[in-house]
Amino acid sequence: MEVKPIKKIKKLKKLKLYGFNNLTKSLSFNLYDVCYAKTTEHRNAYIDYIDEEYNATRLTGILTEVARIIGANVLNVAQQDYDPQGASVAVLISEEKVGEECPPEICDSETPGPLPETLLAHLDKSHITVHTYPESHPDRGVCTFRADIDVSTCGRISPLKALNYLLHTFSPDIAIMDYRVRGFTRDISGEKYFLDHKINSIQNFISKDTRELYQLIDVNVYQENIFNTKMTLKEFDLDNYLFGTGKKSLLPREKKRVKQEIKREMAEIFAGRNLPSF
Repeated sequence: MEVKPIKKIKKLKKLKLYGFNNLTKSLSFNLYDVCYAKTTEHRNAYIDYIDEEYNATRLTGILTEVARIIGANVLNVAQQDYDPQGASVAVLISEEKVGEECPPEICDSETPGPLPETLLAHLDKSHITVHTYPESHPDRGVCTFRADIDVSTCGRISPLKALNYLLHTFSPDIAIMDYRVRGFTRDISGEKYFLDHKINSIQNFISKDTRELYQLIDVNVYQENIFNTKMTLKEFDLDNYLFGTGKKSLLPREKKRVKQEIKREMAEIFAGRNLPSF
């Protein structure tokens, strides 16, 4: 495993394939929102707010837009709101001609990088899913909202085209992303291809203006076509992390404690493990 900065990548020439493209390209997100809610009432209100803001109907609209951006045809949608909280949506998609692209102000910005290009394929085995997990700490007042999103495609359509749209839509405090290419496809001479496009980092496909907002770390396993990028916001303004109360209503000592609690929560999520108090 290596941790490397991003590099510019060159386009790969179009492959002349034998039959259709069997490669499966999967992009997975864990997107986190973190806040502090002082009272039980505030914590319950936060959960209610998240459940309303990211209900199954709105999530269906987001995933439908993802399908449009990557050039996929929606075949079927299943959605569910859960009691007491959370929602899930699953969208079955197939490949079709790429239509109108994502708006430049959201998806282009400094041209994030070349996207996969292969010849004609049609596999109705692609899907997009989202599951939400709002929760709160019973004592410390810290609340988190996690959205798990998976975009899995076959053929020439690429989940990487939806990367900037999803980051822009959710504006997460922390994002943990995995991109993996599975299987193989063959060219007309019968040679196997385990990757049909150039990539050395997910960061290649994130717009420059978004990258500038975050601290980013890569852990990539190149020989297995597995790419991981973690992002956490650089700037910290306590007012942006308070729900139901304002910074001015907190005493200096309380303000310091709350700031430490939120930063600790974010650091533990980013690290993927419990950390000692600081």
